[in-house]
Amino acid sequence: MAHEDGGRLIDLSHVIEAGMTTYKGLPGPHICDFWDREASRAFYDDGSTFQMGRIDMVANTGTYLDAPFHRFADGADLAAIALEQMSALDGIVVRSQSLAVDETAFEGLDVRGKAVLVHTGWDRHWRTDAYFENHPFLTEGAARLLMDRGAKLVGIDSHNIDDTRIKARPVHTILLGAGILICEHMTNLGALPDSGFQLTAVPPKIVGMGTFPVRAFAQLS
Repeated sequence: MAHEDGGRLIDLSHVIEAGMTTYKGLPGPHICDFWDREASRAFYDDGSTFQMGRIDMVANTGTYLDAPFHRFADGADLAAIALEQMSALDGIVVRSQSLAVDETAFEGLDVRGKAVLVHTGWDRHWRTDAYFENHPFLTEGAARLLMDRGAKLVGIDSHNIDDTRIKARPVHTILLGAGILICEHMTNLGALPDSGFQLTAVPPKIVGMGTFPVRAFAQLS
């Protein structure tokens, strides 16, 4: 896919379909017509028809962005996040085959002001039972390093950026507490170079919500 201003665009988002499961125990999206084409026909004299869709879903569906409000009641919600925090960010990719991606994966990298995307390849299990179990995650130490070094956004192509085998979410707490956005359930990170691209992952501007699906994409330099 080409862009008139230069670099190729790489889609990093999963498709959202009716009934799909992002998290076990949460309902899949219900997608339907609010106003179907046949019903709309009666409103026009020139044969025009239109479809008006409706979707009912939990916010944690597909590839989505977490804002601080997701974790903290007094944190910034989606409407309060500046475009500069989630649009045209210089990005780098960290590649890991480890279950626990620790701080050594980021040693020597300049992450300040950047989108740091962790490529594990776990998206190959998307929409299978394997996706939910023993997935790669960041350690608390990795989160603290990214916070200390000033990352702006951290993404991962896994089921959760935290270890879901324990009843705690230290990575969410550390990153969102520092105003660092999180993008989970990314895909196609293997198509990106290690650097030389800009990431955009922008949700709707909604008051009172801390999470929502995004069409995440990278533009290559």
